[in-house]
Amino acid sequence: MGIIGWIMLGLLAGAIAKFLLPGRDPGGFIGTTVIGIAGAFIGGWISARWLDHPITKQFYDGATWAAAIGGSLVLLVIYRILFGDSRR
Repeated sequence: MGIIGWIMLGLLAGAIAKFLLPGRDPGGFIGTTVIGIAGAFIGGWISARWLDHPITKQFYDGATWAAAIGGSLVLLVIYRILFGDSRR
């Protein structure tokens, strides 16, 4: 899976993470999208590095999706903790 595939996966993972953690985000749609893309990359890296489960080259692999969504959720929670009160 190339860089375009990871970006597409990140966009979808960010949308799923936003669905699972609803609420106001400081960055809005753009911030959530960037968090989704970064979460996909970070989730894949963590999965391959520390969980001893290398990410496959297939877009429809369940472990790849779980890693991307998990990474997006973690980044979204961290983002809300750090910047959640900046809009008030």
